[in-house]
Amino acid sequence: MSITVAPSRSTPTQDFVAEIAGIDLAQPLKPADRDAIEDAINRYAVVVFRGQKLSDAQQIDFSAQFGPIHSSAQRARHQGIKHRLERTEIADISNLDGEGKVLEANAKRRLDWLANRLWHTDASFRAIPGALSLLYAHVIPDEGGDTEFADMRAAYDALDTAAKNKLDGLVAIHSIWHSRGQLDVDKNKYTAEEQASLPPVPQRLVRTHPGSHRKSLYLAAHASHIEGMPIPDGRLLLMDLMEHAVKPPFVHAHKWREGDLVIWDNRCTMHRARPFDTTKVRDLRRVTTRDVAPTLEQAA
Repeated sequence: MSITVAPSRSTPTQDFVAEIAGIDLAQPLKPADRDAIEDAINRYAVVVFRGQKLSDAQQIDFSAQFGPIHSSAQRARHQGIKHRLERTEIADISNLDGEGKVLEANAKRRLDWLANRLWHTDASFRAIPGALSLLYAHVIPDEGGDTEFADMRAAYDALDTAAKNKLDGLVAIHSIWHSRGQLDVDKNKYTAEEQASLPPVPQRLVRTHPGSHRKSLYLAAHASHIEGMPIPDGRLLLMDLMEHAVKPPFVHAHKWREGDLVIWDNRCTMHRARPFDTTKVRDLRRVTTRDVAPTLEQAA
């Protein structure tokens, strides 16, 4: 095995975020290295590779070593526009339009993209949600634009027994339109076809991670309400859990450098983008792998 795995010294909780070195991700991945990376993801949930040089195809090829890839949901909710990136496996996490120019302030895709600043979990609004996200930095602004991660395993562990018992068996309804509605980028700004392509889906509120076997909260800005509970009560519960999960002891901020590839496990983390000068170019590209099944078919 050629790689090294070093836990981050700046993380507030144990076994959360590690840096992996000694590997060029543009080259074919050795089986032993693949297994070591997967083991690190299972243990730390967020892993960072510095100084990589990846084309879109190389990023996709590397990502495919860790599971089947979701096609970008941006294509479903932004039909009829020119997309900058050719490959549908990659989500364009940039502030650039189809011509490579900085998006206008009132551009529909920019308003939609601003929801990345809400705490969320990638693709939790899909029946089979996201597993891993692999985000690669092409261009980073001089200031701002960090990404914060919340350790949802540690957040669950910190709950008292009564709170854990209360959450046992609860199911939340997730919808991309709920998260966009929080910023007034709601479903009325999308076509009927776009809306129908991403209907609300149920997800477990607490789930067991298959790699670490640790229990984790499964929350997101996409979580609208709790199944079988009055909507106001369910939303208050979700708000309380979100507030708990993003306390400083559970949160780590990643400061991007060009050439960074960061992998995080959506099954046991939340994340959010932080502000930056949106007149400056920020070009990151994300591949997200699919989970094995809907959360209701997996271990609670």
